[in-house]
Amino acid sequence: MATVKSLEDLKRLKEEALEKRKARATTGKAQVIVGMGTCGIAAGARETMKAILDTIETGNLDGIVVTQTGCIGRCEWEPIVEVLAGDQPKVIYGKVTPAKAQQIMKEHVVGGKVVSEYVLPA
Repeated sequence: MATVKSLEDLKRLKEEALEKRKARATTGKAQVIVGMGTCGIAAGARETMKAILDTIETGNLDGIVVTQTGCIGRCEWEPIVEVLAGDQPKVIYGKVTPAKAQQIMKEHVVGGKVVSEYVLPA
C-alpha cells in the first residue's frame, strides 16, 4: 500500500477506491464464486465450475469474474456457488449441479432473476 504523505495523496487514494467500487457495481458486472474445498470437490464442485465456465464461453458472456474459494463451512450444501451481481446483495446457492449452474448463470447472472429454489436457507 502506498504511503500517504499529504492531503492530495489521501484524496487520490479515495478517488481510486471510489472508481474501483463503481466498476464493481456497474450493471452487467458479476462475480461468481465456487466453493472448492475438499468437501466441495468431493460433492462435484469441479464439474459445477466447468459448467459455469462453459456457459460463459458458449454464450460469449463478458464482465463475469469466476473465482474459487476454500471451504465455505456449509458442507452439507456443497457444491456451493455465490453470486454477486452489480450492487445487489450476495446470493448463495447450494447443491449446485452442472445443470443448476447453467440455469443460475442464465437466469440470475445474465437475466438478473434470483433462482430462489436453489438459494441456501439463512
